[in-house]
Amino acid sequence: MIQKSTISLLLCLLMGWQVAAQTSDSIKTTQVYTYQIFREIGSTSWIHTQEAFAEAEAAEADVIILHMNTYGGQVVFADSIRTKILNSSIPVHVFIDNNAASAGALISIACDSIYMRPGANIGAATVVNQSGEKMPDKYQSYMRSTIRATAEAHGKDTIVMGQDTTYRWRRDPHIAEAMVDESFYIENVVDTGKILTFTTLEAIENGFCEGQANSIEEVLAKLKIYDYEMTSFKPSFYDGLKGLLTSPVLQGILILVIMGGIYFELQTPGVGFPLLAAGIAAVLYFSPLYIDGLADNWEIIIFIIGLVLIALEVFVIPGFGVAGVSGVTLVLGGLTLSLLNNDVFNFDGVGFNKLLEAMGIVLSGLFGGFLAIIYLSKKLFASSTFGAKIALQTEENIELGYIGVEAALVDLVGELGEANTSLRPSGKIIINDELYDAVAESGFIEKGTKIRVTRFLHGQLYVMIQK
Repeated sequence: MIQKSTISLLLCLLMGWQVAAQTSDSIKTTQVYTYQIFREIGSTSWIHTQEAFAEAEAAEADVIILHMNTYGGQVVFADSIRTKILNSSIPVHVFIDNNAASAGALISIACDSIYMRPGANIGAATVVNQSGEKMPDKYQSYMRSTIRATAEAHGKDTIVMGQDTTYRWRRDPHIAEAMVDESFYIENVVDTGKILTFTTLEAIENGFCEGQANSIEEVLAKLKIYDYEMTSFKPSFYDGLKGLLTSPVLQGILILVIMGGIYFELQTPGVGFPLLAAGIAAVLYFSPLYIDGLADNWEIIIFIIGLVLIALEVFVIPGFGVAGVSGVTLVLGGLTLSLLNNDVFNFDGVGFNKLLEAMGIVLSGLFGGFLAIIYLSKKLFASSTFGAKIALQTEENIELGYIGVEAALVDLVGELGEANTSLRPSGKIIINDELYDAVAESGFIEKGTKIRVTRFLHGQLYVMIQK
């Protein structure tokens, strides 16, 4: 039998092991994942964000630190990034190194906490165009709603003062809106007519910054994270290339080249260069979308079928009917559907805004291509060196001896022959066993009647009955 002392020893060892295991878990090294946004917010930033979050989840990171210094960018990609942050299962904190303007402010407000370097700024989220001019109010309204909802997503803090309990927004939605709309007045914060931008101390005072920091290491210390392993996102060359190729601006340009190349190839068949340019543009357009799973095989196939139908309409079927309309529809459909994250004909996960965005990119590219075709048709082939090499530029004037018919017909004037068919008034004549088209000078000439060629005018022989 096992003695009691032995059993007691075993129990002690077991309990000691459990305590050691719990202690080990309690001092587990925190996994920190960082990535930078040091550029304009655009398609590349969105791709980097997706890649970074995927890597952080795969590495089972405990916290994500976004290192930011940006003057803003495109709202559509900023909205996608802020949605990714709000829905993240991993806490996301941002360290604003210098600037978080416009789209950068929206992304920062989405994070769980904001830390700013002394002298940094956050705000000025008014929607502007590429020239820096303020966009119409419908765009500002959407941005106001988005930034307000982002601030509200962080909820309210409970404040207990004696017997009274009050609730205060952790990040005031009205202050967030004032970063977009200059019509807001908030006492001791911003006057009417001014877009709100906070310095670091102002942001701390108004709840839009948790504290100052000079580095990511200081941010982690303020988060009470001391024992950690840090991993940083390192974008690949392909990520940057994919970001460039999926930029709405470049996609519009590629669509322009595709449509323009096809048009000019149809206008000057056999040249090859316009078709080559269109082919390269199509590859650059579809490749990143196909690799990412946005463009399916069937979407590329309907694009190709559309091109075939357009070619049939131009070269085989006269006029512009069902084949031409169907071809254009399939081409536009293939280009548009390739931009959507749909599952064959299931569009449940595709929002209406995404559909409008995709259609806008395709139609803007098509419209731009149409304008380019009109311009280049006049300029390229008429005056440029390139046009002179692929199109006939000289005129063949009659005064210089050029005529558009066979010169030997002139020598037939005065010759005798016979009507090979009835001339009513035009028909066929035979002279020296050769058939020619001819027109009767007056009346009708029956088949077999002897005739004489009277004149040659505008490429046509004229005859009369030989008496």
